[in-house]
Amino acid sequence: MFARNLVASWGDMDFNAHMADTAYLDKSADLRMMFFAENGFPMSEFVRLRVGPVVQKDEIEYQREVNLLDTLRGTLALAGLAPDGSRWLMRNEFFRSDDKLAARVTSAGGWLDLAARRLVAAPSALLVVLTSLTRTADFAALPSSMK
Repeated sequence: MFARNLVASWGDMDFNAHMADTAYLDKSADLRMMFFAENGFPMSEFVRLRVGPVVQKDEIEYQREVNLLDTLRGTLALAGLAPDGSRWLMRNEFFRSDDKLAARVTSAGGWLDLAARRLVAAPSALLVVLTSLTRTADFAALPSSMK
């Protein structure tokens, strides 16, 4: 399971003095990009390929509050994938230092051809990296976005 320790920073807080919804989305994106960078796909490789991840939908489920400077363990897993990698579901879970689940973010997305501005199949090496992710218990096969 891909996991990293994170900190709930000043900019992550909302008016109610706990972690904001947008902070969970930002940390989810950070975890995805950390995973790709550590597996041969740093930002420079996406630029070279002229392909980038695009999120079409996010769902956040809140379980427990997170406060300023709390340490979180964020995980990343694969919840769904099309055979060609053109569509994916990635799930992040955020655990407090007491190991209680604070929030779960499920993101639906695909790969955007930065020149054509449309979804494309994942390049073969990227598909290998995607399939190396731990799968969730509710993993689902997704239809391709290619017509």
